[in-house]
Amino acid sequence: MLDTTKIMDNSFAADVLMGLAASQKTIPCRWLYDTRGSELFEDITGLPEYYPTRTETKILQARADAIARLAGDGAQLIEYGAGASVKTRLLLDAMAGLHAYVPIDVSASFLAETARQLACDYPDLNIVPVVGDFLSPIELPALGAAGRKVGFFPGSTIGNLSDAEIADFFARARQDLGTGALFVLGADLKKDEAILIPAYDDAAGVTARFNLNLLRRINRELGATFELDWFSHEARWNEVCSRVEMHLVSLRDQTAHVCGKRVDFAAGETIHTENSRKFAAGELSKLAAKQSWRTQETWTDEDGLFSVMVLEAG
Repeated sequence: MLDTTKIMDNSFAADVLMGLAASQKTIPCRWLYDTRGSELFEDITGLPEYYPTRTETKILQARADAIARLAGDGAQLIEYGAGASVKTRLLLDAMAGLHAYVPIDVSASFLAETARQLACDYPDLNIVPVVGDFLSPIELPALGAAGRKVGFFPGSTIGNLSDAEIADFFARARQDLGTGALFVLGADLKKDEAILIPAYDDAAGVTARFNLNLLRRINRELGATFELDWFSHEARWNEVCSRVEMHLVSLRDQTAHVCGKRVDFAAGETIHTENSRKFAAGELSKLAAKQSWRTQETWTDEDGLFSVMVLEAG
């Protein structure tokens, strides 16, 4: 049997060492989501400053029946980066004829707990969790359903990706899901910086703990020596790239060791841990169209903060 946990461990070490050796130190944001990181992110989604979750939830509540009608009976719902699958329940409740739900997540333990809870609440639903990174090839289970496959990618996680990564993701999802499949996608929209920055640097410090947990994970899993009190969390708006960036800022000149390798920091130097890109109207539709996805629907809230798109594979 393939040991996916070992593969993930090796990938984690490789990404950390490569990223910390770069001139702008960086670590891919997927490694923020160990079990504790996933729990903290779920806490973030309930914060008053964090508008994306509640705004997207309202859109999905209003449009879940429409999505169910588009999906039809016997569909398979495949969620990329499932987390706690909170918003997914809106679709599960609306899609009465659903054949199966396939949650995909990088955190095996968090995914197992999510699947367990869903199985209790939806005892007649076939739930088939898959441990995997949505930025890498994923082998979906053969479930033998005659209905449509419906991809689900909420939460504006698409905003963590570059144009090249978005193109690769759309291409892989198109291959995974097949011709005629649907894809339900959440995307955050461009807005004032005064709304954006507090969403990623909340007054209660939950996002700071989420970001700093990455260093704690590196210490635990890779035997590193980071002093967490010597780093702080910072959210920055990058106007040129239309994105909020999360950084871990070194508060002093210091040295850490990771996998036996020395990593030096100057005071003020940062580790770039996440991008959260904000899209202009129609921008994602154009990127999706290049990978043979047609936009069927685009729904936004009344304030124009967030959008939910329904794409169809041509």
